Amino acid sequence: MTGGTGYAPGAGRPLRGYLTVIGVYGTVVGGLAGLARLTGRRPPRDVRPMDVALLGIATHKLSRLLTKDAVTSPLRAPFTRYVEPAGDAELNERPRGTGTQHAVGELVSCPFCTDVWVATGLAGGLVFAPRLTRLVALAATAVAAADFLHLGYDAAKRAAAS
Repeated sequence: MTGGTGYAPGAGRPLRGYLTVIGVYGTVVGGLAGLARLTGRRPPRDVRPMDVALLGIATHKLSRLLTKDAVTSPLRAPFTRYVEPAGDAELNERPRGTGTQHAVGELVSCPFCTDVWVATGLAGGLVFAPRLTRLVALAATAVAAADFLHLGYDAAKRAAAS
């Protein structure tokens, strides 16, 4: 084992903030499960591979929209600091503050971290409002496909110009 501060007090990791974030997530999931039980809602039984692909692409797009898009930066601003542009319509940001503020800043600036929350929201949506959730997932997937087409088109123009 190597030396270092690890999780020692003052080592810079907002462990209490992480616990708060985990607690909120657990409360949301527990609340959704309790509400489903009270209302007699059940998860879909016939989840197909296309459903997984649809929700996976939608989760990717929605998490990038929430964590990187310039238009959603006001939602992240209480928890992050602007660093620099990060390419096509995206920003790099760093968490601000300490404790829970810093932990939330890490969550809202990390698409991989936010994926869990978005996927949970979409899964909950399939239980409570499946038609609307599929429509939202279809729209997000269409936007993701359009993004890739825009990037491919721009790359083709640059290649043709050189």
